[in-house]
Amino acid sequence: MLTQGQILEFADRGYLRIQGAVPDVMIEASRRKVYHSIGNVGIGGEDLENNRSGYFCAELMADETITDMYNKTPVMQIAEDLMGEGKVERVARAKTYPRFPLPLGQEPERPRGHIDGIGSGTNGQAKGKYSRGFTAFAVIYLQDVDEPDSGNFTVWPRTHTFFENWFRERGGHEILTEGMPRPELPEPPLMVCAKAGDLVIAHHAMVHGACLNASSNVRLATIARLRHVDVDENGPDAYLDIWKEWDGVREALKEAEPELA
Repeated sequence: MLTQGQILEFADRGYLRIQGAVPDVMIEASRRKVYHSIGNVGIGGEDLENNRSGYFCAELMADETITDMYNKTPVMQIAEDLMGEGKVERVARAKTYPRFPLPLGQEPERPRGHIDGIGSGTNGQAKGKYSRGFTAFAVIYLQDVDEPDSGNFTVWPRTHTFFENWFRERGGHEILTEGMPRPELPEPPLMVCAKAGDLVIAHHAMVHGACLNASSNVRLATIARLRHVDVDENGPDAYLDIWKEWDGVREALKEAEPELA
């Protein structure tokens, strides 16, 4: 499904946007459930004993209307094109994030990114702890986001390869016990504009976040963390070998070597 050019773009930039990956009928069903949840259920899922604060749409994380957007659409084929046929686990949970507008007149601050799995005390991990439990982000936009500063999923391009080298130069990934590193990054943040049904897939080592929302609309996007079948076995050592779980990327890079030389 993906072309070699798209796979090489992913390898270079660390993320890829695929237009229209999820059919409108599935987007509309998911959006209806999400808005009902926000308006009638509210914030849930709080688990302070396990360092987890509350969030919207907690009861929808394993709902098939949400997970089918990944398991019963081209999203899974796209993931296998990158990670290898039969190498991607089915999505069991996906989290929908509403990003609400700022107060009228308030200007958005510059976005600040992070790498997932570094404990903050409210994100499911204690401070001083870190882990790597997935291979890729898969972000599905549930509504159009046509302009920057609209709560967009935000990436810092090429930070996946940047941090692979950065960790190697410092003797390993154990430095993550000190929290999110803040070196100067190779490129400024990019706020991804997309239409409802578009997919953004990004490498697990990518610095990412969500910018503030200075628009008049609620930004809705669902994020799943795609897992290679060997993710638990490989653990955080994949920070030092970023293509270990990406058979399709390694093959494309190998085929392109004469052209890139």
